[in-house]
Amino acid sequence: MPYTADKPERTPTVDQLRSRIPGWGADLDPADRPAFPREQPGLVTGAHWHMPEQQPSRGGEREKSVEHERLTPVFGTAQPLHGVAGRVRRFAYDRYSEGQMAHWLLLVVGDRIDAVSAHAKSLFSRHPDDPITQSGMLGERGRRPFASRFGRGRVDLKHTWLDPILVIGPWVLATVLVFKLGRAIVRPRSARG
Repeated sequence: MPYTADKPERTPTVDQLRSRIPGWGADLDPADRPAFPREQPGLVTGAHWHMPEQQPSRGGEREKSVEHERLTPVFGTAQPLHGVAGRVRRFAYDRYSEGQMAHWLLLVVGDRIDAVSAHAKSLFSRHPDDPITQSGMLGERGRRPFASRFGRGRVDLKHTWLDPILVIGPWVLATVLVFKLGRAIVRPRSARG
């Protein structure tokens, strides 16, 4: 029945709901809750501190959301922020709350900048990335790649056409840019000679 302005009927009692809906109110009785003993005040946990000791911050400030007063007592140090992507992430943490979409969108943008710069670095390394083998395209070869995508109720069919653009597009763009850069370097030399 759609919502109406009329007052709904009287709210069913706990017993009526329990008889009508199997499992309703299973967690009402504290004795039935598995976590209940741990919820008791005064339970001895064995912790020897009221607040954990703060991990020292070596080599720069760590990212902390604006809604938090201080850093968490323990934090990761394996991937420090660096480069343009680090500046974008730092801006997201310094400016926006975790409850704002801009915070998360900037973190995604920082991640994409990091990915693009890693691909660009690999182009000039001894072992550049291989988009054919590393994207999993060859892994699908013997496993009906087209039949598995159609007629199975897959929810990602609306954006499937984007996959080749997102996987191979950056490689095509990088190849064109390298070619144009090489051409710009070679042309002035041939004009002088």
